[in-house]
Amino acid sequence: MKTAERYCLAAVMLTGMFLAGCSSSKEAILPAGDSTMMDLWQHRSGSVQQGMQAREALRRPLTGTEQRGDWSQAESYSRTQESEISQQFLRLPNPDMVMYVYPHLADSSAPIPGYSTVFPFYSRPQYALPGERTEAL
Repeated sequence: MKTAERYCLAAVMLTGMFLAGCSSSKEAILPAGDSTMMDLWQHRSGSVQQGMQAREALRRPLTGTEQRGDWSQAESYSRTQESEISQQFLRLPNPDMVMYVYPHLADSSAPIPGYSTVFPFYSRPQYALPGERTEAL
C-alpha cells in the first residue's frame, strides 16, 4: 500500500512541476531586449572595420610566379587523389579504378561533399611486405 502511495505522490508532484513549467511565459524567462540582429552583428561581435584590419594584416603580396600566372611549378608537386592513396597504402600490382563522386544531396537533402574512392579489379588486394617489390611486373 505504501508503494502505491509513493507512486501516486510522485505522479502528482511531476504533474505539478510540468504544469508550473508550462504556465510561465517566454518573455518572462527570455526577455527579448532592444537589440536587433544588425546591432549585434556590428557592435557586439566586433565591428566590420576590425574584421577588415585583421584580414589586411594576414595578406601577403603575390610572388613573381603568381603574378605571371606560372602554375606549372605548383602543379609538379601537387597532390592528387590517386597519388595520395597509392603512397599511403602500397599494394602488389592489381589494377585500380579511381573514381570521383561529385558533391550531391542525400535523400534527406543533406549536402554530401565530393570524394574519391578506389575499386581494385581483383577481389582481394595483396599488400607488400617491407622491402618487397611493389612496382608492376
